Amino acid sequence: MWACNSEPTSTEASETPSVARAAKAYTLLDLGMLPGGTESQATDIAPSGKVVGSTTDGRSGNPHAFLWDDGVMTDLGTLGGSFSRATSISPSGQVVGATATEEQLGARAFLWSKGVMTDLGTLGGIAAEAQAINSKGQVVGFSFTAASELHAFLWEKGVMTDLGTLGGDRSLAFAINSSGQVVGSSETADGATHAFLWNKGIMTDLGTLGGIGSEARGINSKGQVVGFLTTASGGLRAFLWERGIVSDLGTLGGSGAGARDINGAGQVVGFAQTGEGQIHGFIWTDGAMTDLGTLGGDRSDAYAINAGGEIVGESRGAGGEFHATLWTRR
Repeated sequence: MWACNSEPTSTEASETPSVARAAKAYTLLDLGMLPGGTESQATDIAPSGKVVGSTTDGRSGNPHAFLWDDGVMTDLGTLGGSFSRATSISPSGQVVGATATEEQLGARAFLWSKGVMTDLGTLGGIAAEAQAINSKGQVVGFSFTAASELHAFLWEKGVMTDLGTLGGDRSLAFAINSSGQVVGSSETADGATHAFLWNKGIMTDLGTLGGIGSEARGINSKGQVVGFLTTASGGLRAFLWERGIVSDLGTLGGSGAGARDINGAGQVVGFAQTGEGQIHGFIWTDGAMTDLGTLGGDRSDAYAINAGGEIVGESRGAGGEFHATLWTRR
């Protein structure tokens, strides 16, 4: 796999779904995995509660994209190759991600709709990956160009558009809201990595937001942006950007954190270090960060939150394994 959207790394996972309690207000549900699978990860959740992600396949051991709906996990398959990963689901149930083709030359961005998986093409290079889809069916991600540079793209109605960069050779798009505003990260002319906001053909540099580098990962319908910045000491901090004002969302008692998604109510999810040095998923709302807990292990990570406040991500079990996880309010 040529790209990854997870800082915490997965190891082995068990096949048996389980339920555990998060600290205080949340219940954790293990979404399981495909038959014979050994690990899973959930990456997005629709307003309806449908969940997408990836799970190892019991036959090959490679990751396959899945759609989970009311307790049933469906394998979305591939475009003929050995693996696939789902990264985002729209309100209407369209799914995007990355998959290998029969030629196995590199990952290709896909759109899955009503059982049919379609290759979205590239910007002239051999590989591409879709990261997000909005309610209008607009897709963003990143693709290699003919010059072998990695650029952010916007795909709409069969046309893939290069969003350019902030002066460097590389840019990545991670999220798009219902208005078509796109966020991600880009290299600048001097080689630094800066968060960007792209709107109607213009890519705006959000700067380093007080650090030495920054990356935007989520944007809601109000244009609020979240992500992480790199500090001078090399650590990460979770941020919320709104109309030029940047807020540090804090930690769970440790030294670092990163924000991944924000819903229309301004609730933010991501990962943070605890006072014991563990990495736990969090939800931030009304100025307070809450530890989402784990399935018994020492790590979890929250990737997405829907309008109803349901959260998905991954959590390590007591045996050291990672499972796709759904957090819901008690």
